[in-house]
Amino acid sequence: VQLQASGGGLVQAGKSLRLSCAASGNIGSINAVAWYRQAQGKEREFVGVITSMGVHNVADSVKGRFTISRDNAWNTVYLQMNSLKPEDTAVYYCAARVEWEDSFDSWGQGTQVTVSS
Repeated sequence: VQLQASGGGLVQAGKSLRLSCAASGNIGSINAVAWYRQAQGKEREFVGVITSMGVHNVADSVKGRFTISRDNAWNTVYLQMNSLKPEDTAVYYCAARVEWEDSFDSWGQGTQVTVSS
């Protein structure tokens, strides 16, 4: 499975962005896709996940502002980010878990999100 994240950019605080994660390859084997982010000088942070069972959770730090959705075929997973804050500035990555693995082993290259105050 190959992933390509896109949609990042520079945005003012309070505005919205939608990130996309396009999957290719053996997408039929995907059973979950997660979003992570890493701010400069900080550790990677879990943002949210969506599963084939319809479960979608986000971290407390973004709850009420970020939502995750996908198309039915796992072609694209979205991260809708509303009410952005400067502390949301980071490189955002998507990662896929396939049905025979317990971890998210397929990663996209990341897309930069910068929120100005």
